[in-house]
Amino acid sequence: MRWFKSSERGEPCPGPDPHRRGRRPPSPLRAGPRGPAGTMAAAAAVVEYKGWKEGYRCGYCGSERGKVSAGMWAHSMTVQDYQDLIDRGWRRSGKYVYKPIMNQTCCPQYTIRCQALHFQTSKSHKKVLKKMLKFISKGDVSKVVSEEEPMDSHIEDVVSCDFAYKSESHVSQSELTPLSEDHAERVENEDKDTGETKEEVNQQTVESGSLQICADRDTPVSGEPSHSAKTVHAPPKPGKGADLSKPPCRKAKDIRKERKLQKLLQNQMRTLEGSQLQAGDQVCLLENSKSKANQPKTIEDFIFDALPDDARHKLEVRVVRSSPPSSQFKATFQESYQVYKRYQMVIHKDPPDKPTINQFTRFLCDSPLEAENAPNGPECGYGSFHQQYWLDGKIIAVGVIDILPYCVSSVYLYYDPDYSFLSLGVYSALREIAFTRQLHEKAPDLCFYYMGFYIHSCPKMRYKGQYRPSDLLCPETYVWTPIEQCLPLLEHSKYCRFNQDVKAVDEGRIKELGRVRVLHKRTVMPYSVYKKRRKGPSDEASVQQYASLVGQTCSERMLLFRS
Repeated sequence: MRWFKSSERGEPCPGPDPHRRGRRPPSPLRAGPRGPAGTMAAAAAVVEYKGWKEGYRCGYCGSERGKVSAGMWAHSMTVQDYQDLIDRGWRRSGKYVYKPIMNQTCCPQYTIRCQALHFQTSKSHKKVLKKMLKFISKGDVSKVVSEEEPMDSHIEDVVSCDFAYKSESHVSQSELTPLSEDHAERVENEDKDTGETKEEVNQQTVESGSLQICADRDTPVSGEPSHSAKTVHAPPKPGKGADLSKPPCRKAKDIRKERKLQKLLQNQMRTLEGSQLQAGDQVCLLENSKSKANQPKTIEDFIFDALPDDARHKLEVRVVRSSPPSSQFKATFQESYQVYKRYQMVIHKDPPDKPTINQFTRFLCDSPLEAENAPNGPECGYGSFHQQYWLDGKIIAVGVIDILPYCVSSVYLYYDPDYSFLSLGVYSALREIAFTRQLHEKAPDLCFYYMGFYIHSCPKMRYKGQYRPSDLLCPETYVWTPIEQCLPLLEHSKYCRFNQDVKAVDEGRIKELGRVRVLHKRTVMPYSVYKKRRKGPSDEASVQQYASLVGQTCSERMLLFRS
C-alpha cells in the first residue's frame, strides 16, 4: 500500500524503511481526492517560523527572564503534521505552535503521554470517580477536595499570550495560496543542478517522530528502552510527590477479602474431603469468585455505572467540533465563554477585562488543524474539539482536545468554580482517557493520551506522573522512555537525556537543508531553489534552526512561508 503526501504533485511515497529505528508505520490518514487540474491534491501545512524567544517570565518558578522557547505561527496544519510535531516536543496555543528549548529554559517541560489501553486507576482517581457518582446519584455535595489534585489541575502552561499575539501573522490569505501544480513543477525542475532527479527530490517516506506502541506494555519494542531494563529508583524527597517507582498500594479491604476467601476455601475442603467431585466443583466456584472479587475496576466501570431511577442529577458529555465550528459549537459558544471567564477570574485571579471573547477565541477556539476523516478513523473525525460537561442542562466544564492519528491530546480545561468540589481537573482527565479507549475501538492506531508537559522541577505539576503507565519524551533522541526510568535522573538534574544509549541520535534530524519546502510568492519550491532566487542577506541560519526543530519529515511536508 502506498500513501500520498499532501503536496502539489500528489506523488506516491515509498513505504517506511524498516531499518530506521523508533519510527511509526505510515499514518492511516491520506491526502484527499485529487482536485481539478491546476489545484493541489490536498492543503499542505503553511507555517511562519518566528524564531527563539528568550528571557521572558516563567509561570512555574517565577523567574522573570528564565524561559526560552521557539515558536511558529501555523496558518493551517494537517493532523499528521501536528502529531509528528508533538512527538518532537512541540505544543500549540490556538494557532501558535511552540517548543521549549529544553537545555536552556529555566523549567524544562517534557512531553508526557499515558498508555491509555493499559491505564491503571490509582486510589485517589477512584475517590474522584466515586465522588462524582455519589453526587449524581444522591446529590452528595461533600466539599472534600482530593489531596492529590493540584491548584492548577490539568491546566497547561502555554507560552505567554502577549508573545504569541505579538508574533501573530499579518500575511494575507492570497499570499498563502500556492499557484497551480504545473507552475510548482517547473520551479522544482530548476534544482537539477544538485544532481538529484525530480523523483528523488520529491519522494518522501511518510513517517512520524516516534514509535507507535499498541502491544502489551511488557513487550520490548525496537527503538524504545525495554521495560525490563535494570534501573535504580530514587525515592522522592519529602514533599516532592509520590514514589512512582513503587507499585500502587493495595486496599486493606481487598486484602481482607482475599484472606476471607482463602479461609472459606480451606473450610470447604475439610468439609468435602469425602467427595472428590464435589470438592473440585467448590474449588472451581470459589476460585471464580476470588478472581471476580480481586478484578480491579476499570474507568468505564465507574463512569458508566448504572444510576438509580431517582438519581438527583444528570451528567452528559458532548464532543463538539470547534474548528471549523460546528452548529452545536456555535449554539453553545456564549455559555461556554461565560464558564471560561468565571474560571479565569476566580481560579486564576484575572481582572474582569482580561478574559475577553477575543482572547477566548484565539486561545481555545482557533486551531490550525484541518478537519479530516478516514474510513478507519474515529466517527467524529480528526481535528480540534471541545468536550462539554453538561450537568442538569448547563455547561459546568469544557475540555479542549485535539484528536490526532495516534492520540487524544489535551490542550486546556476550564470549569465553573462552583463545582470545584468535584475535582473536575482529575475527573476530566479520566474521562479523556476513557474517551481515548473508546476511539481506539474504531481507530486501532489511536491508543495514547497526551497530557501536555511534565515539569519535574515544579512539584505542583508532578501530578501528571500519577496517570500510569506513562512515558516521557527524550529531548535529544525523541524516543519514549517509561517515567519510572526518568525520575531518578530528574532528581539529580532538571534537564536530562533519557535515552541511555550514548550512540543513539535523533533519527528524524535534518539531513538535507535544500529539501525543506518553502512557499515564496505563492510558489512552492525546495529551499535550494529559493536560496538562489533570494535577494538580500542570507536567511540560512533561521531556516536551519527551523528545520532542526521540526525534523526532516515535517520540513519536507510543511510549507515554510518566506516573504
